[in-house]
Amino acid sequence: MGSFKSADEFREVMDRCFGLMSADPDMGPKLRDADTPQRWEFPDLDLVVNIAPAETGDSEHNLTWQWTDEIAWEPAVQMQMTSDIANRYFQGKENIAMAVARRHIKPSGDYKAALALVPVTKPVFPQYRAMIERDYPHLVE
Repeated sequence: MGSFKSADEFREVMDRCFGLMSADPDMGPKLRDADTPQRWEFPDLDLVVNIAPAETGDSEHNLTWQWTDEIAWEPAVQMQMTSDIANRYFQGKENIAMAVARRHIKPSGDYKAALALVPVTKPVFPQYRAMIERDYPHLVE
């Protein structure tokens, strides 16, 4: 299983992944319109990221994210997983429902809203995989 070399590398890769989703002309607007702020916790790296729709007037970005809990919004959904599970998920190798059943992903809050976003985010899987194959080959599953 591919593992991140450091917390910094994980943040770098996830920043690029969230950027792919935010900038995608199909995915980005759908994620913004879903208006489902999320908090993702990665206890193995002692990191947390909060993700929300970008401000309405921002035509360039659809999402905003901050690697802190000091945010101006309240997350509707909280997800806890390891960095390895996140990597597998974004490669399309980790089924969300199975990961929750196995307790690899621990959701809380409006879990149904988060599940509704899964089909919207699927187009990022090949983009993410191409990015890691090219720039982070040690992460390929």
